[in-house]
Amino acid sequence: MHKVVVFGGGTGLSWLLSGLKLFPIDVTTVIAVSDNGSSTGALKEELNIPAVGDVGKVLLSMANADDDLLDLLRYRFSQGSLENHPIRNILLAALIDLKGNLTEATRYMSRLLQIKGTVLPLTEERVDLVGLAKGRRKKSFFGEEEISQNVRHIDRLKYDHEFKINQEILEKIAEADLLIFSPGSLYTSIIPHLLSGDVRAAIAWSDAPIMYVCNLVTQPGETDDPRVSSHVEVINRYLKSRTVDYVVANDSQIDPEIRARYLEQEGKEIVTIDEERLRAMETEVIPGDIFRIEDGLIRHNALKTAYMIFSFLMDREGDR
Repeated sequence: MHKVVVFGGGTGLSWLLSGLKLFPIDVTTVIAVSDNGSSTGALKEELNIPAVGDVGKVLLSMANADDDLLDLLRYRFSQGSLENHPIRNILLAALIDLKGNLTEATRYMSRLLQIKGTVLPLTEERVDLVGLAKGRRKKSFFGEEEISQNVRHIDRLKYDHEFKINQEILEKIAEADLLIFSPGSLYTSIIPHLLSGDVRAAIAWSDAPIMYVCNLVTQPGETDDPRVSSHVEVINRYLKSRTVDYVVANDSQIDPEIRARYLEQEGKEIVTIDEERLRAMETEVIPGDIFRIEDGLIRHNALKTAYMIFSFLMDREGDR
């Protein structure tokens, strides 16, 4: 069975995994735990634990449990001191206390939800992102929320302190047949993995190709340039010793009215393939009709995209 390691966070990662779980692939998911917003941020601050929100989302996306249990874990309190906290976050916080760390808490939840594959937090420690301002400004932007709003003013990212990486992640990278960066916020969901020298070194030593599943639309403040190559350039900058080998990107036309609404109401543009520039970067494009419209919103088609990834793995196997 092909071994794949997926890096990411947030909704984009959860969406991709909901498709990959349908194929005979051994998936290891690595999740950044530096989020500091909403319920996650509150629990992180009050209990001094890593961010559990993205871990919970990923567990639900990979689950093979009954709908009643999934509905329970998705339930979010609407009032009182627990307002805005989903059950899954509270459960993970309790399991950290019972099991000793987030990795073991995640293993228990994986068994409970009958998950195939492995889910690994980047570290067991509470960590936060710090953005260092450009030029002579000494200002720093602390936490994912501030960074996301000020990317254009930031020269580089770092963590607030040195920390130990989960060693199992490095082992999984060494064994992988494919390394994937999921769709999502580049600077706050993808790049946090590459701020670790240990992770970068493991990727550098790996023989596995690197694939990026590109976003469908820009994210104002984080990715204003609507070209696929601009997204790849950001990842390459932080990879340092390697570059993205393949990028899966949408090449199908999206309804002009929906495009116009996204631009007018949210300032978001549709990401477009600029093949010539990508070719110069030695990144091969894997184009496809990988979007769907859900309630008027542009979303990735999880099944189609996962099938493209599975087909890529099978084609590589056939070429050997």
